[in-house]
Amino acid sequence: MPLHRSLPLWLVFSALMAPLAAADSAGPGATASSAPMPQPAVAPAAVSPSAAPAAPPAATTPTISAAESDLPPKPPEDDAVRAEIAARATPKLKELVARQDTLLAELGKDDVDQDNVMRDIQNLIFDYDAFLRVFPRFAPGYVPYGLLLGKVGMRRESAAILLKANQIDPDIPIVKNQLGNYLAEEGEPIEAASYFLSATRLAPDEPLYHYQLGKLLTDARDDFLKSGQWTRAQIDRTMQEAFRRAAELAPKNIAFAYRYAQSFYDLAEPNWDEALKVWGALEDQCGPGLEKETIRLQAANILIKQKKFDHARLLLVMITTESLSTQKQKLLDQLPANAEK
Repeated sequence: MPLHRSLPLWLVFSALMAPLAAADSAGPGATASSAPMPQPAVAPAAVSPSAAPAAPPAATTPTISAAESDLPPKPPEDDAVRAEIAARATPKLKELVARQDTLLAELGKDDVDQDNVMRDIQNLIFDYDAFLRVFPRFAPGYVPYGLLLGKVGMRRESAAILLKANQIDPDIPIVKNQLGNYLAEEGEPIEAASYFLSATRLAPDEPLYHYQLGKLLTDARDDFLKSGQWTRAQIDRTMQEAFRRAAELAPKNIAFAYRYAQSFYDLAEPNWDEALKVWGALEDQCGPGLEKETIRLQAANILIKQKKFDHARLLLVMITTESLSTQKQKLLDQLPANAEK
């Protein structure tokens, strides 16, 4: 299993040097007035519907990485203090999240004034800043805030806020998943995999986390091999198990089931008999028509790889959908002129 690697150092610095982090240094018992007042996350001016809220000035961006052990340790807090903070913070956070859900539902709708929506989102960002000045070590407050920033195009700011949540509480699966997404998009698949793996361990019954891990391992296989931290056998095993688990946890999601069946093509040493079983089970879930015939094409392709030409021919005869005719002909061209009886 690969060693856990952390986010790039610029992102660590962003989280530690952000205005919210200044309030955090006052400790869990501090009031808003006891910490330096941060600058608001956006300017109060209205913006166009297509523009994201303005971000605070970015910190200098180092280009090296840092280990998570370089981060400052989480200060001890007894259960009573945490419970008291949660009791005061939770009602206000629920109000902020309710506003956020409403605004995000209106974002992009043609029949809604988008200038007003973006202005309200800016105000909501101000309110999140104020909330976290009062409750700087309340990790649940950072999570919806980070997700909001991501939704309005402030990806780096979103990642910095989510990293802060991860520093306070390293056991929030959605935070691990979102940081993994960010790193994958930034071209850091090895680091992203560490976060996706953590997300699947923390929330083993969430199919999306498994699916995203499998997709990352497939899309960035060469990067994993070049890193020297993964072997091809490890990649294949982890990738296919991730897709299998996603399909198992979401049995009604045909996309997950289809991707699991496809994963056999991605293996260095595929078990084609097992692949046929998986495609057959998927066919049973589909109604007649295009979906079922598409799966039969896949099964015919595997049968050809196994040199079971007559069986493949029988399946191909059953495919009559016009949109599949080109793919069908490509497989027919691979059959010998006289298949064995």
